[in-house]
Amino acid sequence: MRLRPVGPHALLAEVGDARSALGLALWARTAGLGVLEVVPAAETVLFDGVDDPDRLRERLAGWSGEPPAVSRGPVEVPVTYDGDDLDFVADRWGTDVAGVVERHTATGFVSSFCGFAPGFAYLAGLDEQWAVPRLDTPRSRVPVGAVALAGSWCGVYPTASPGGWRVIGRTDVALWDATRAEPALLAPGTPVRFVRA
Repeated sequence: MRLRPVGPHALLAEVGDARSALGLALWARTAGLGVLEVVPAAETVLFDGVDDPDRLRERLAGWSGEPPAVSRGPVEVPVTYDGDDLDFVADRWGTDVAGVVERHTATGFVSSFCGFAPGFAYLAGLDEQWAVPRLDTPRSRVPVGAVALAGSWCGVYPTASPGGWRVIGRTDVALWDATRAEPALLAPGTPVRFVRA
C-alpha cells in the first residue's frame, strides 16, 4: 500500500485493485480510525478529515489485506433483458442472448464503489475474459434503470444521463432515494444478484 498526502487533512491509499480497495474501505469503516470519510475507488481509498496523518499511517499498517465478511444478504435486481447492446455483447461472448442472460444472472456481483452519479455503483464480479469495450461514442442519453457493462464492470444508471456503457437491459429498482436511511441501495460492500424480471 502506498500512501500519498492530499492536502493537510487527507491521505490517499493506493492499493492496486478494486477488491483490495473495497476490503480496505470496509475494514477502515469499522476500525475506528478517527477520520471523517472513507471513500473507495477502483484502485484507491481516500481518507478525509484526518487529524493525525502519522497515526493513521500506523493504523493502516495493521490492515491484514483481507476484507471483512459482508454482513448483509444480496440485493436482488430484476432485469428485463432487452438492451440496445445485447446482441453486441452476445457476439463478443460467442453466445446468444440467452447465453448473456444466463451468464449475467449467474454472476455474483458486489458493489466496489460509487461514483459518476448518486447511487451509481461499480459492480465487480464479471470475469476479465468477459470484459466488453465501451461505446466509441457515448450516447447523449441513457435511460434511468439501464443495466450496462463496461470492461469487467456492471452498473445500473440511477438517473437518465449521457453514458458510454453497453446496455443489456433495464430495471425499475430505485437505486438512489434521499428519503431512505441509506440513500444508495447498492452501497460499497453490497452483494448484488441480477434476476430475470
